[in-house]
Amino acid sequence: MDVGVAGLHRVLAVRDRLAGADCLVVVAGMEGALPSVIGGLVSTPVVAVPTSVGYGASFGGLTALLGMLTSCAPGVVVCNIDNGFGAGIFAARVARRSTAEIRADARQP
Repeated sequence: MDVGVAGLHRVLAVRDRLAGADCLVVVAGMEGALPSVIGGLVSTPVVAVPTSVGYGASFGGLTALLGMLTSCAPGVVVCNIDNGFGAGIFAARVARRSTAEIRADARQP
């Protein structure tokens, strides 16, 4: 879904859906604040991906990267600029382990 810090009402409208995910990949440009906002709203692990495209003084994604690296929200990890593939792999591994734990719990009496 496409949400942003400037449209915080859109984030809040889907907060329950975000909280129900095993892992979230949040891609942001400009100042890179969106992963911190999401990380502060839900306890779901967040993979932050800075993007090199956008407007303003983004310096090819460096501004977003530095903003994400200084996030004070717990549970936010940061990939390198434009590394959506790496973020997706990480999120898939988190989801796979989460599913395996659910299956193991179901087998116990």
